[in-house]
Amino acid sequence: MRIFSWLGFLLKITRSQVIARRYFVVNGFDGALTMLGIITGFYVSGEKNTFVIVSACLGAAVALGVSGFSSAYISEAAERLKELKELENAMLSDLYNSAHGQASRFIPLVIALINGLAPLLFSLIIIAPLGFQSHLSAYAIDPLLASIGIAFCIIFFLGIFLGRIGGVFWLLAGLMTLFIGLLTCGIIFLLTSY
Repeated sequence: MRIFSWLGFLLKITRSQVIARRYFVVNGFDGALTMLGIITGFYVSGEKNTFVIVSACLGAAVALGVSGFSSAYISEAAERLKELKELENAMLSDLYNSAHGQASRFIPLVIALINGLAPLLFSLIIIAPLGFQSHLSAYAIDPLLASIGIAFCIIFFLGIFLGRIGGVFWLLAGLMTLFIGLLTCGIIFLLTSY
């Protein structure tokens, strides 16, 4: 519990809560939309081999997670180090062991974890029905359609979350992100119908 209060303190003094929240939503949205696109592509192609579909989705999910982690860590570490040096120059002292020094080392890691885990987590949730294909078949539920439905739900709720942050009517915000998902599927259907 103490580590969470310490991390909360570091997030507060660096004002990084907003950055962490934005990364979570943006990369989570990227993960959900990517999985929606891949699964829709498989659905349109008529591919039924669950192993192939899950392998492709897992490959993309891991790539999104690693990309999110590494890109956020590199950029945030550089920004935090720059801010620390500017603060040290202004205060004419070494702040390595101070709270700001600790924040410059740990906050990039926290933000990178959030940025990397968000798309991975949402991707795993979306492809979960593919792992339960035999159970869903008993209820005549197509696991690809179930995954597509879950992807749309996640995209809609991420829109609601963004709407609440921005003060936009929740339903409008959810419908806007849902429209992006539908547009993505529409483009995939158009491209694969030729």
